[in-house]
Amino acid sequence: MALQINATNPEHPVLLLELPWDVPLEEWPDEYLVPLPRGISRHVVRYARAGSEVIAVKELAERPALREYELLRDLDRLGIPAVDPLAVVTGRVDTAGEPLEPVLITRHLGGSMPYRSMFETTLRPATMHRLMDALAVLLVRLHLAGFAWGDCSLSNTLFRRDAGAYAAYLVDAETGDLHPTLSNGQRDYDLDLARVNISGELLDLEASGALHPSVDPIEFGMEICARYQSLWEELTRVSVYPAGKYHFIERRIRRLNELGFDVAEMQIEHSSNGDTVTFVPKVVDAGHHQRQLLRLTGLDAEENQARRLLNDLESWMATQDDYAPGDPLAARPEVLAHRWVRDVFRPTVRAVPLELRGAMDPAEIYHELLEHRWYMSEHAQHDIGLDTAVDDYLKNILPKARETLEPTTPE
Repeated sequence: MALQINATNPEHPVLLLELPWDVPLEEWPDEYLVPLPRGISRHVVRYARAGSEVIAVKELAERPALREYELLRDLDRLGIPAVDPLAVVTGRVDTAGEPLEPVLITRHLGGSMPYRSMFETTLRPATMHRLMDALAVLLVRLHLAGFAWGDCSLSNTLFRRDAGAYAAYLVDAETGDLHPTLSNGQRDYDLDLARVNISGELLDLEASGALHPSVDPIEFGMEICARYQSLWEELTRVSVYPAGKYHFIERRIRRLNELGFDVAEMQIEHSSNGDTVTFVPKVVDAGHHQRQLLRLTGLDAEENQARRLLNDLESWMATQDDYAPGDPLAARPEVLAHRWVRDVFRPTVRAVPLELRGAMDPAEIYHELLEHRWYMSEHAQHDIGLDTAVDDYLKNILPKARETLEPTTPE
């Protein structure tokens, strides 16, 4: 049987032909290999260079190789964070004519590390919790897409920091199955496997002395289940909001924030009965909101201020007719953000007279007004709007705040 390379890109077979396919992967010469950390795998896995790209090469039987290749392509079409499938090589034989196992080739995710390798370093417990949060997000996204992983572990997951965000990526889809939807039993089974695998790997690291002494392997395995369940409930609970109840959307965002997640994307679908809201979460690094707000709007604010303003910007964008995430013909976020600054942020801040602002900068003023609108809307059980909030803030809140800040003159 002749060597065959099934690839997603016509250019890849030419580059891949340069690799020594007549040599068992475990015996590949160092000149072809790239020394990168690997997780534990039941198969032989090596990183190699093909042209300007670094690839991951995994030996396995032909049928599971082709199946995993197609599953990874499906996940890519669904927008799920996973490694990119490049090719499957079959028909390999050694120099004596003996058959060799086929290989699955994926693109190495630049700047990534296996989760297991991250836990082998001296990480602070807070960072470990964020890593687990990112893994919980990945599991939720997979299950929402109808994908049952079947082998979630620290070795089968890559971690990458991208523009301040913590993201987890699926590496091994060999045991996975894609369905239209998953039952609660399928999700629970997948989650229980993740708990057992993760606790087992952490116990292994603990035995080797590589785990931070403050980390309890069993508790960490249980924690990811708890984080998953909280996130799943908050994300999958369908909310239908009648007209004028948009402050309920902010309540949903606040609950996600309290869980430790931020809203990466929000979708509002209009229906005859009301508006349904869908959120996509992410785990972010310190200072992420400051950088994001500055990039989108040019506004320089403190981290908590920036987070609050970005939430308001996201809510406002979702109500705009030309807001359609993923649509190349829709308005770009930068364009919508500029419109928000021009039509919403600046007019609202300017409504507060300069002599009443004191030492508050524009971002703090807007933050205060948003908080006041939130409390008034909660009390009224409908969105009162910014104009009403500004009027009440100027009349009832700001004068009292000024009296508190101004020093008293002794008699």
